[in-house]
Amino acid sequence: MSKNKILVSLLIAGGFVSPMAYATDGYLQQGYGVKANGMAGVGIALPQDSLAAATNPAGMVMVGNRADLGLTWFKPTRGADVTGNCLGGPGTCPPAPSLNGSYDGNGRSNFFIPEFGFNKMMNPNMSLGVSVYGNGGMNTSYQTSPFGPNAGINLEQLFIAPTWAMKVNDSNSIGVALNLVYQTFAATGLGGFGPAGGHGFNISSNPAALTDNGTDSSTGIGIRLGWTGEITPLVTLGATYQPKTSMGKFNKYAGLFANQGSFDIPASYGVGIAVKVTPETTIAADYMAIQYGDVTSVGNSLSPLFAGIPLGGSNGPGFGWKNIQVLKLGISQVISPMLTVRAGYSHNTQPIPASQTMFNILAPGVVQDHLTLGATWNVSKQNEVTVAYMHAFENSVNGSGSIPPGAATAGGFGGGEANLHMHEDSLGVAYSWKF
Repeated sequence: MSKNKILVSLLIAGGFVSPMAYATDGYLQQGYGVKANGMAGVGIALPQDSLAAATNPAGMVMVGNRADLGLTWFKPTRGADVTGNCLGGPGTCPPAPSLNGSYDGNGRSNFFIPEFGFNKMMNPNMSLGVSVYGNGGMNTSYQTSPFGPNAGINLEQLFIAPTWAMKVNDSNSIGVALNLVYQTFAATGLGGFGPAGGHGFNISSNPAALTDNGTDSSTGIGIRLGWTGEITPLVTLGATYQPKTSMGKFNKYAGLFANQGSFDIPASYGVGIAVKVTPETTIAADYMAIQYGDVTSVGNSLSPLFAGIPLGGSNGPGFGWKNIQVLKLGISQVISPMLTVRAGYSHNTQPIPASQTMFNILAPGVVQDHLTLGATWNVSKQNEVTVAYMHAFENSVNGSGSIPPGAATAGGFGGGEANLHMHEDSLGVAYSWKF
């Protein structure tokens, strides 16, 4: 059976038949597992359920025998404003047309993101498990846009992560997750990317593979490594690393993404600390780095387009995203044997430079600050119900030199600026079985 067929079978077996789209830390999830999301995604040194492998595989040997099934409702609110544009060149508007206006990218507003985890202790010092989760994604749907009517994109990424973890001694654990990755992408309404007629260069290296080709998919295999160490009975440290995952190409969109449809998963790494302040109170923090800038189709700027390298070309134009750093802080408080409450805050650096906002009207992942609340009810000795709420505060990136000047007939895009804005809300619920 081919790798692609194996991954599709696992996708169905994992129950991931619902659409996914998530954009908090860039286009990756803030955290994995409803418990972790109640603490702003903290989890490198504080595993809480069988989704732990998504953050740090070493944590799976610390969560015991359990299964977790969750569903998160996610609502992003995204859009853009274009100002100061004139397609006829300076001084010709009106009567020359312009792209100025406010654009609403919320043609689709509600998404449901499932997750599943299972962990089995093979002996007191070793576990085998699997975590199934949406790594992230991005969706926009504009009825009208600077690129034309009904423009938008939809990116979804699914990870299925069989995981092995082991306690190497009383204080230290290691783990490795094999990441089986399945991603899909679709783009619509991009045939009018800029005023294509009259330009002195090719917008796309393969116009037939630029837009409106339905949903394409690709697969890849990668790994995530992790370590946890109990420094004292009250302090635990953790570290995790995931190298860049090479993915198959989106052939239907070889004229959009650099290197003929390439779209790899960025590398990420991080460290964490968890401190048991009292028997009932735990404070934890994570630092994460995500290497968006090292993925050509994401990190390359749009400027190669204006130097004669079209969309889809070798080392061609991209979205101009930068590498980002993420800081997460969370607290967990046991109120009673039946109830634990959580809260958290996270901040990430901005992935989208002010000079790259034009193309990122399609992917305005500009939110930076997140506040979360959560709780777990122990409905019995073997069962838990967990909820988590997240609000990503409204944030904007105003363009600076973002739209190339000059008349459309002379190869320009009319100048002006594209200004992006976004905020988000999510509400997740999970049910857990301990055995």
